[in-house]
Amino acid sequence: MLKIAIVTPYFKETPRVLARCIDSVRTQQSSAHVGEITHFVVADGHPQHWIDDLGLRHVKLDRSHGDYGNTPRSIGAQLAASDGHDAIGFLDADNWLDPDHVACCADALMRAAEPVDYVVARRRLVRDDGSALPIAPREDETFEHVDTSCYFLSWSAFHLLGRWSVMPKPLSIVGDRIFRQALREAGLKFTAVDHPTVNYLCTWSTFFDAIGETAPEYAKPNIDLGPVTRWWHRLDARSRSVVERLTGCPVRL
Repeated sequence: MLKIAIVTPYFKETPRVLARCIDSVRTQQSSAHVGEITHFVVADGHPQHWIDDLGLRHVKLDRSHGDYGNTPRSIGAQLAASDGHDAIGFLDADNWLDPDHVACCADALMRAAEPVDYVVARRRLVRDDGSALPIAPREDETFEHVDTSCYFLSWSAFHLLGRWSVMPKPLSIVGDRIFRQALREAGLKFTAVDHPTVNYLCTWSTFFDAIGETAPEYAKPNIDLGPVTRWWHRLDARSRSVVERLTGCPVRL
């Protein structure tokens, strides 16, 4: 049976949002391959002390890092690796899991036809009330893009956990894409869960526009890649080489 960790970085989410996330980990179903599950909840400089009494690992960083959760995510994951966990999943604070998420990921990992290094879960885009949007990103189907909350890493992929924290901050806005490419460059193999188990709070107005629905107040426009692209093109050849050494993959901007 696998000793499993779920890592959640958080910043200034409301207690209601955090409780939804935490409860979804606490209520995970068991399976033949699921042993102990530990939730590492990492405060990025703004700890909420009510979390201390929930029987999980509440890690409190003394300041925020301004990198979309990359630093607290990396620190939480490396603590989990140091504590001897066999597999590590991630869950952003505004998302939540179906009760069978961990069981499905663990079963997919252990039942793969050949050894794999990680599992890709599937997500559904949801509104804040939990209802699903009738749309899915095309990149999800091809695994060209994998949202952070959909990763479930075996110990054979743990050597990449530090990528999150050494990635230069300008790239953190596309950190999930950088990490996906780093996994490819490392030649790691994956398998996938065959149905959605991750509830991804859709905060992108373009998806609401696509289905003819007024975007909620918490929705935002697509990422503006202009600043990170300008930063990249201002770097000299030596600096670009170092950046790609840190990310573990080519940077294409």
